[in-house]
Amino acid sequence: MKLIIAIVQDDDAGDLIDVLNDEKFGVTKLATTGGFLKAGNTTLMIGVNKEDVDKVLEIIEKECKTREQLITSPSPVAGATGVYVPYDVEVEVGGANVFVIDVDKFLKI
Repeated sequence: MKLIIAIVQDDDAGDLIDVLNDEKFGVTKLATTGGFLKAGNTTLMIGVNKEDVDKVLEIIEKECKTREQLITSPSPVAGATGVYVPYDVEVEVGGANVFVIDVDKFLKI
């Protein structure tokens, strides 16, 4: 048995969970926060048989596409005023960070 831990953007989580459930994979959802953009992420824990790992990874890859997004970032203006002026920065968001871990023992009590 394997445990797949997938960290995905909140915008992708709902569709991904729906597809995984349609394919009869159980999912545990955890609300998490990313460190880079300080934005909401969803961490999914999916327990699967070893032979189902590739299928789940294909579903994650299909549902969690990367895309460009504009974010506003404050920037100090030169001078003694210490005023911060926001500016837009284009960053890549989406996709998934996925860990596949061996499970020594699984109990459903």
